[in-house]
Parts: sequence; C-alpha cells; structure tokens
Amino acid sequence: MILGRNMFKTLTLRALPFSDAVSEQLPLGQLLRLSLFQISVGMAAVMLLGTLNRVMIVELSVPATIVAIMIAIPVLVAPFRALLGFRSDNYRSAIGWKRIPYLWFGSLWQFGGLAIMPMGLLVLSGDQVAGPEWAGEVGAALAFLLTGVGMHMTQTAGLALAADRATEETRPQVVALLYVMFLIGMGVSALIVGALLQNFSDLRLVQVVQGTAVVTIVLNMVALWKQEKVNPMTKEERAAPMPQFRDAWDDLTNGGHAGRLLVVVFLGTMAFNMQDVLLEPYGGEVLGLSVSATTLLTAMWAGGALLGFGLAARWLKSSIDPFRMAARGILIGLASFCAVIFAAPLTSTVLFFAGAFGIGLGGGLFAVATLTAAMTLNTTGAAGKGLALGAWGAAQATAAGLSIFIGGALRDLVNSAAQSGALGDALSSNATGYSVVYHTEIGLLFVTLVALGPLVKARAIPTQQAGPVGLADFPT
Repeated sequence: MILGRNMFKTLTLRALPFSDAVSEQLPLGQLLRLSLFQISVGMAAVMLLGTLNRVMIVELSVPATIVAIMIAIPVLVAPFRALLGFRSDNYRSAIGWKRIPYLWFGSLWQFGGLAIMPMGLLVLSGDQVAGPEWAGEVGAALAFLLTGVGMHMTQTAGLALAADRATEETRPQVVALLYVMFLIGMGVSALIVGALLQNFSDLRLVQVVQGTAVVTIVLNMVALWKQEKVNPMTKEERAAPMPQFRDAWDDLTNGGHAGRLLVVVFLGTMAFNMQDVLLEPYGGEVLGLSVSATTLLTAMWAGGALLGFGLAARWLKSSIDPFRMAARGILIGLASFCAVIFAAPLTSTVLFFAGAFGIGLGGGLFAVATLTAAMTLNTTGAAGKGLALGAWGAAQATAAGLSIFIGGALRDLVNSAAQSGALGDALSSNATGYSVVYHTEIGLLFVTLVALGPLVKARAIPTQQAGPVGLADFPT
C-alpha cells in the first residue's frame, strides 16, 4: 500500500505542469502561491492598457490625446525598476527581510491607484460639480502613477524573490511558470472585466475597478505570506553604509555581458511590440475581417506563445543556451512579419493568422529566453539579482511603451501621406502605413540579431545552468 501510494504521488507530480520547477528551497505550494503576484500584475496591465483605454475614449468621451498621456505614465516610471531592484538587494531591516517589504508596499501602491482610479476618470470625463477644473487630470494621473509604480515594484521584487529561492537548476522553469501566470492573469481578467462592463454605467465602472483593487491586495497578500525567512541583522550590519547605485550599476554592466543583454532586450521588445495596437486594425481595415474574426488574433498570439514554452522545454532539455533560443525566436519573428506583410497583396487570411501565431511564438521565446538569461546572470560586487531583474524589466517595459507609440504614430503619418497622393499612385493604399511599420520591425529584428551575436559566441550563460522548463505537457 505504501509503495503504491508513493508511486501514485510521484506520477501525479510528474504529470503536473512545472513540476520540475520545484526544489527543496521552493516547494510546489509555495511556488504556486508566490506566482500569484504575476496574476495581479497581469490584471493591472489589462486594466491600464486595454479596458480603461477603451472606456475613457468611448464611454467617457475623454480626448484621445489625454488618454495617451495617461497610458504613458506607467511606461515613464518603468526605468526606475532598476533602482527598485537595487534597493531591494540592499534593504536593511531588523528581521532581515529584503524582498517582502517591497512586495508589500508595491501591493499597497497598486491597490491605492486602482481604488481611486474610477473616481478620477469620472471627474476627468466632466462629471464634476465642485473643485478646480484641473482636478480630473491630476486625479487620473495620480491613479495611473500609483498603479504603475506599484506594478513595477511588485513585479521586480517578486521576480527577485523567486530568483533568490530557486536553485540554479530550477530557475529557468520558475521563469517559465511566472511568465505563464502573467499571461493567465491578463487573459482571465480580460474576459471577466469585459463581461462585467458589458452593461456600462458609472456605478459599474466604480465597482469593477475597485473590485480589481481588492482582488489585487488579496492575491499579493497570499503570494508574499511566509515567502522570505526571518534573518535578523545586528545594529552594526544595519548601520553599515549602503553601496551606491552607480557602483552597483558599474558592477553589473562592466566586465560582463549584462549591458549587451539589456540592449538586446530593448531592441527585441521594440521589434516585437510595435505592431501591438495595429494587428487587429490591419485585419479589419486592409483584409476586411469582422470584429469577431480579428478578436481571434489575440487567441492565435497566445497560442503561439504557449507553444513557444513547449519548444523552450525541449530546447533547454538539450542544454541549448538561452541566447541561442532568443535567436531562434527572432528568426521565427522575421518569417512571421513577412507573412503578415504578404497577407495584404495576396488577400490571404490564412497567411495573416499564421503570421499572428508566429509573432506570438517568436515573441514568447524571446521574452522567456532573455528573462532566463537575466535571472542567471553572475552578479558580482554591489550588483544583485534585484538590480539585474529590475534592469531587464526597465528595458522591456520602456521599449514596449515606446514601440507602441512609435508604431501608431508611424502608421498614421505614412497613411496620411499615402492617401493624400504624396507617395504616388502605387502607394496610395491604406495598407502602406501598416507595411512600413512591419518592415521597420523586420529591420529592428535584424539589428537585434547583430547585437545578440557576440552573446551567442561568448556563451555568456553556461549551458549547464539551463535545465528543462517542464512545459511539454502544459495544456494549451
């Protein structure tokens, strides 16, 4: 009986996705609890970049320029992630906690921003009976700022804590789990929030956004509970001078490959994300697809990303370097963008959907590979895991925000010139602006490959550090 019970337990653990991300330092239950912070960050990302974006423009009739400024605020604070990571590396407390205080205060900021956000948006839309005229702009900007800072602080400290607790062998698997939980948080919250706001009213907006704030603080409380051991520090240790951020940054970027990795992350994210707000309009405006058909593009992209995790599992089992895996993701992206470009002249929806699937596949591989590389960087001196992961997050988030803005502006500028006849009759199509953006992304992918080449050649991340991701059996 005992032998049969042990065999059943072993088979059950092996059948679970991410089962090989578990270690004695980070058991399965604690790992799954810790990953909940990624769900809360995914929820906030959907609220800021998707749901509230549409609500402000359509239901609340807020000018698009003001909406763009509000959406840009969380991106503008993204570069501070490196500083937040550095501070969590060197935080001094009587009980010895480093990451938990930043997880806690990040959760509070995220909760506070979402809690005051609906009121700020309603005042911004003109529903105001007292107070100065600028109250709406200030209130909404403060809400977006608090939520953005909270997201960045929570995610940076959470990833650093996961890196601290995982072993060298399980870090790639932990990375994959955290990335998937982020996607799950975005996908599930988008469906739930979209359904709840179907019958829109001011009261429903307040209920949904403030309900999201409550769910955020609950998830993050569960995630951080008993995740960091108490390790008391003496008065002398607490009084010791803290290292300077400049020294820590020099330790991270000098004499190694961290600086080039950040350049690769920035360029690659720019290349993959420039089309984020253009893919569905391209399908509707150029190929004449219905709203329901273009909505499937998100599902195709997500399916490609999940397939990328399965491929990452196989390749990391074969001890493939994360930088080589990133290069494969870039090559897949090149083919996918070409497919999207040729879908217009060939009027092929099959080619278009295949391209969207490939963009998700290549982008997912690239993101997981570079995050794995950042987590396994050999940090020395004053630089720690928090600084390395904060720098990765800062490069990734800043590039994503800038690329979306550049992509939309470039499309509008080129289409305006093309349809006015300034570019000639051959380019007067409404597909010209989209094509220029996709060609720009292809060019950026080639530049990313050039920047990545020395990292692949130098094998900056030893192959023995990369283990199986454990996603081969992950349900799609």
